[in-house]
This record gives sequence, structure tokens and C-alpha cells, in this order.
Amino acid sequence: MPFHDVAVLIAHVLLAAIGLWLVIVDARTHRLPNRIVLPTLGALTVLVLAEGLLTGDGGRMLRALLGGLILGVFYAVMHLGSRQGMGGGDVKLAAVIGIVLTWHGWWTLLLGAAGAFVLGALFAIALMLLKRANRSTRIAFGPWMILGAALAIAAG
Repeated sequence: MPFHDVAVLIAHVLLAAIGLWLVIVDARTHRLPNRIVLPTLGALTVLVLAEGLLTGDGGRMLRALLGGLILGVFYAVMHLGSRQGMGGGDVKLAAVIGIVLTWHGWWTLLLGAAGAFVLGALFAIALMLLKRANRSTRIAFGPWMILGAALAIAAG
């Protein structure tokens, strides 16, 4: 099995397991703990670098790292622009998700990032229609980021 295939498999198994853990934690506590997200970000960065060096595909490596940076910065801008909106954990998780999605390609990044907002909005609308939330209700966004990423990868 080529190293790239092994790296992709490891990244997806890691993201799925940690993603499920983060969905549960964020849904319960509205927190994405650094002790989970930062080691994941570090491990994925090392994996992408190793995959790029061992396969000689520096383009995919740079694209993945750039995608993580772009999505992380996008969320950081939203975090800085809102008091109660995106949290710091969302920003760090966005970098993780950006690396994995852009490893597959720019279209996957776009689909996964947009999917998170569409899914989160549909959930919020459903809660408001059921009178279980209003415009000021805080909703954990990490689960929608993770689900959007998973659906984008599955669609690709």
C-alpha cells in the first residue's frame, strides 16, 4: 500500500475518532478543549509533512497546510468580530479540518466549510421552529464543522 494511502487512512481514522469525541464534548459543554484539538493539529501537520516528503508530492503538502491556515484565519476573523459567536476552540478545529479537507482538494475545503454553516443554520432554524431556541441561544458549532467535513470527504 503506498504511503499516501496509509497517511490518508490514518488521518481519516484519527479525525473520525477525535471528531466523535469532540462532538460529544462540544454538545455537552460548548467547549473544544485544547488538550484534544492542539495535539490533533500537531499530529496532522506532522503527517502531512511526512507524506509530502516521503511521496515527493510537495504540492499536496503545501495545499493542505495552506488550507488549514486559510480556514483557521477565516474562523479567527469571525472569532474576533463576535463576542459570543465563534470560540477559540472553533478556530483551532477549523485549522485541523482545513488541513484534512484541503488534502483532498480546494473543492472539498469549500464544500466542507460551507456545509458546516448550512447544517448549523438548519439545526438552529429547526430549534427555533420548535420553540426550543431563539436568536440569542448558544449552539455548539463544532459538531456541524465536523459533520460538514465528513460529508465533504464522503462526497469527494
